[in-house]
Amino acid sequence: MVTLEEAKNYLRVEHSEDDALIESLMLTASQMVMDVGRVTAERYEQEEACHTATLYAVAYLYTHREEANHNSLLLTLRAMLFAQREGVI
Repeated sequence: MVTLEEAKNYLRVEHSEDDALIESLMLTASQMVMDVGRVTAERYEQEEACHTATLYAVAYLYTHREEANHNSLLLTLRAMLFAQREGVI
């Protein structure tokens, strides 16, 4: 859902040296958003909140790659995705 160009624009990264890292963080962030939001891949593509949460997670992981507080990130994602969360089946 989030493209490399979009993520780089959000991060304000103009060089290509970190492209592989950013792509890896995009995969991690999108999986985190689907897990925390309890949404399917199909629904993930349709929800604007998932898009925004993914960009936020990529930025957080990129900025804090050496000292990330994953509990804080997960709590923020839960707050961002609360309305999208589906019940456990």
